[in-house]
Amino acid sequence: MSAPAVPVTAPQGTLRLPRWAVLAGIAVLFTVGYLLYRGTGTLPHDDEAAPFLFINDARETIDAGRNENPLFLYLINYLRLFTAGLYDLLEVGLTALGWPGLIGVMGALGWLAGGWRIALLAAAGFVSFGVLGLWEASVLTLALIVAAVLLALVVGIPLGIWTGGSARVRRLITPVLDVMQIMPTFAYLAPMVLFFQIGPASATVATLIYALPVTIRITALAIEQVSPTAIEASASLGATRRQTLRKVQLPMARETIALAINQTIMMALSMVVIAALISAPGLGSDIVRGLSRANVGFMLPAGVAIVIMAIVLDRMTMAAARRRVSDRVSYVAAGMLALAGLALAAVLPAEFPEEWRISFAGPVNDAVTWAKFSWYDVTTAIKNISSEALLNPLQGLLTSAPWWLVAAAVLAVAWWSSGVRPALTALGCLVAIALLGLWEHGMETLTTVLVAVALTLLIGLLLGIAAARSLRFSAVQRPLLDAAQTMPAFVYLLPALALFGATRFTAIFASVIYAVPPVARLVEEGIRGVPPTVVEAAVSTGSTSGQLLWKVQLPMARRAILLAANQGIVMTLAMVVVGGLVGAGGLGYDVVSGFVQRTDFGMGFTAGVATVLLGIMLDRITQGADRRPSP
Repeated sequence: MSAPAVPVTAPQGTLRLPRWAVLAGIAVLFTVGYLLYRGTGTLPHDDEAAPFLFINDARETIDAGRNENPLFLYLINYLRLFTAGLYDLLEVGLTALGWPGLIGVMGALGWLAGGWRIALLAAAGFVSFGVLGLWEASVLTLALIVAAVLLALVVGIPLGIWTGGSARVRRLITPVLDVMQIMPTFAYLAPMVLFFQIGPASATVATLIYALPVTIRITALAIEQVSPTAIEASASLGATRRQTLRKVQLPMARETIALAINQTIMMALSMVVIAALISAPGLGSDIVRGLSRANVGFMLPAGVAIVIMAIVLDRMTMAAARRRVSDRVSYVAAGMLALAGLALAAVLPAEFPEEWRISFAGPVNDAVTWAKFSWYDVTTAIKNISSEALLNPLQGLLTSAPWWLVAAAVLAVAWWSSGVRPALTALGCLVAIALLGLWEHGMETLTTVLVAVALTLLIGLLLGIAAARSLRFSAVQRPLLDAAQTMPAFVYLLPALALFGATRFTAIFASVIYAVPPVARLVEEGIRGVPPTVVEAAVSTGSTSGQLLWKVQLPMARRAILLAANQGIVMTLAMVVVGGLVGAGGLGYDVVSGFVQRTDFGMGFTAGVATVLLGIMLDRITQGADRRPSP
């Protein structure tokens, strides 16, 4: 019989402060330091900062040696030609099928993937592209997506397998993937144009870079999750590492690798509009033209078409992952469907019938105009109150405080939240932003991000809690979250611009809509993941519904909620540059300006790096908090 455990008590005289008291102490010290040193040690923005000029000089050197540098002559030019050739081949192939042929082929692939329901969804989805009057643009977008996804899978799946099987490779590649995911999508565009010139090749490579990290991460996760027992059993039977990979690990990781393919497609679709700024063909160009004309009705059908394409491809890939074997009947039905479509393509006109098309641009623009004037007093009050009571004071605090005081406060908060290593990483990121000459604009962006994340978490928590406690509400909310998550970020800008004008609040409004869906999903999953036995025990002891939520479910869903905060930060940062188009200012405006004006290229590229540093700082703080013991 073992001896009873003896509780360990702190030595007498030792005072352990509660965690909230430590945070309050940091706030008090910061306030005292701010009152003493306000207005000193600030770092105002300088358009002629040394890092900006250095990068501008580097660009000029690259442009001057494009036709002489061996790197261009023997590598980059060939990559550009190969990528452009792959896109052209796919475009010609998809266009040659004709609209009935492509609808039939997609229906056939849907039948093979998941039966007649998926086939019907795929066929109806592609018919809708023609009905919306966007058939040609949709085909061009599909060609771009397929080209980028094929390249991402060819590169990403082998790298993911290697990463999943080697801790050393994982340590080396994780920081690179972090940078690729946090880097604003606009920041990819200028280097792509510099190396690959404007057109489908640079758009495909930019989409590839944006989608590649998720391919590698999820594939690595799939390999890591394979049971070690199965691998040991394979090795004990004499299988080589390659045989174990091919016959054990890959089959057992099949569904998760299919999720990697699915998410790669989703990421590529989300890049469609951004890539349109460097002449990527397809639906993105319609959205950009609608934005430039302030015409919601013109751009909305293209946004709807992208959402439909995302839903069709999502359902097809996930159904294919779940379906083990397709019977002979499925192959016959799919073949007949494809042949029927191709036969119709030979006799029907090449153009999608004009009489089948519908347009809702007029009603949409009328609704936007009505909302703009009818809600003017309300939207103006919301914008002004938010700016005067929250945004302006917070931005004034961060930009007028000494840079070293802000850095010390971030170091202390990160140490309190996550520990020594994340705190030093956060400090290093802030010092690097100061050295890059972007401290003032970095603090402006941090203000926008903090306010947007706070609103995102508040709304996401409320929606997630409501969905977790009501299956009916969850069923109604889920398709709305699907649409909000797949709708291109640009689509949110015009309604926000019409309602609130070109201000920081417009960018925050669009960021919140863009970032709420993953937060709400994670909170819902975290609360639903609380063991039923724990919930039953709490109810049996007389806990009310409110007590059950606050004292049991939310504390036990802490990891999911912290992950939701982390994702809210990442998603909000992804909207920072887009917000620069509608008056958000800060680093987002610098990135956009660097892309549009050649003389600001150095500032724009450096602002992209500063945004990455800001994202890493916030990311490390929230990820580290996830590893802290729960109170």
